[in-house]
Amino acid sequence: MNLILAILLMVVCLLAGFFLGTWFSQRQTKKLLMDNPPLNEDAVRLMMGSMGRKPSEVQVQQVLRQIRAAAKQSDTNKK
Repeated sequence: MNLILAILLMVVCLLAGFFLGTWFSQRQTKKLLMDNPPLNEDAVRLMMGSMGRKPSEVQVQQVLRQIRAAAKQSDTNKK
């Protein structure tokens, strides 16, 4: 009986560790992406330049704010 209980406890601990590790890594990844978005100012300038526009600094910052706001809103909608 003690052996079955020990094995069951090990399995439960392994599953709990797996799910907690997954949750923690997902949370850290989201935080990292919110702090350092993969789309930076240079990428926005390049994208707008490829569309035939010469963006001003105000336009670049506006696009970045819109992207960050959309990401934050989608993150809060998922919760």
